[in-house]
Amino acid sequence: MARRKSPRIPDAILDQLLAGADPKTAFEADGLLDELKKALAERALNAEMDHHLAGEEAGNTRNGYGRKTVTTETGRIELAIPRDRQATFDPQLIARYQRRFPGFDDKIVSMDARGMSTREIVSHLRELYGIEVSPDLISAVTDAVLDEVAAWQARPLEPVYPIVFFDALRIKVRDEGVVRNKAVHIALGVRADGSKEILGLWLAQNEGAKFWLRVMNELRNRGVEDVLLAVVDGLKGFPDAIRAVFPEALVQTCIVHLLRHSLDFVSSKDRKLVAAALKDIYRALDAAAGEAALSAFEAGEWGRRYPAIAQSWSRAWSEVVPFYAFPNEVRRILYTTNAIEALNATLRRAVRARGHFPTDEAALKLLYLVLNRSEKAWKMGPREWVMAKAQFALIFGERFTRAMAA
Repeated sequence: MARRKSPRIPDAILDQLLAGADPKTAFEADGLLDELKKALAERALNAEMDHHLAGEEAGNTRNGYGRKTVTTETGRIELAIPRDRQATFDPQLIARYQRRFPGFDDKIVSMDARGMSTREIVSHLRELYGIEVSPDLISAVTDAVLDEVAAWQARPLEPVYPIVFFDALRIKVRDEGVVRNKAVHIALGVRADGSKEILGLWLAQNEGAKFWLRVMNELRNRGVEDVLLAVVDGLKGFPDAIRAVFPEALVQTCIVHLLRHSLDFVSSKDRKLVAAALKDIYRALDAAAGEAALSAFEAGEWGRRYPAIAQSWSRAWSEVVPFYAFPNEVRRILYTTNAIEALNATLRRAVRARGHFPTDEAALKLLYLVLNRSEKAWKMGPREWVMAKAQFALIFGERFTRAMAA
């Protein structure tokens, strides 16, 4: 398919616009671009008025212009707003009580999503564009996102997800005058076509079976009827909560988390060697070979030096075993987890930039904006999914076929 080109302004028109003007000043405040923005906005407003009067009863006519100063991304411009005699005209481009040009709020939200604080956004707008805005305005614009977050968190979901990755990151939130550590839990679903979707965000200070049961029931109430494979990071009570709501789901401990937890016991100089030794376990042909490799590791040099590693694998073994039933194409998706690893890295950068959050709502707002930007960059499923979905069809049968048909 040929790539669609953006409309091009003829050179003759550009030459006419620049005639007698210094091109260097075109992008400055009150320069050519601001003049064009003002002219186009006023032309659009007059077109809106013509359309409004055409649909009105006879007797309503134009009644001059009012003046309104609006804030844009580059400064402030004064617009002539057409009026009608019956005062029934309410323009759509610049609404009656609107003081900010379309797109300005989006700029603020975008800066907020990049982890900039309210103070930094105020300073950025002042230094770069010469615009003075109050911290209250910044807060009002970004707080409007909370309604969007609530709608997003309650939106309907797909009836079947072949894979759902559950993960968490730690943040600091001020609560009752004290900065507390809280966990933000993220569910990343993989659809039958390999595309990815963030199913939701849940913030909690204390996790347990009741919390996880509430999360699972929320997913069920939003339309999820079946999860084929749930990949978790070994949180206590999580597997039981998943099976209570989705009894046919296979629960798999995330191999990446298990490896990372194992290496927490290891001195930095030994980490590469221990990581290489652990490959024999998760790359084993089947569960029996994996268990034999774990026993060999436990009896070997690294197992004797770091006994806690084999113990942690043994405790999680019932949730490691499902992994061995899958062919390499599916295993690669499960233990590389590039999607959620990249996502977590993006979220952690934004969280580090903030330090701590004043409220739970402020934390959820920022994380939602970061996730929303990340999702837009996801174009298609991983290359491995083409082969993996054939294996899913064999392993899960009609349950996966139903996901394909949804």
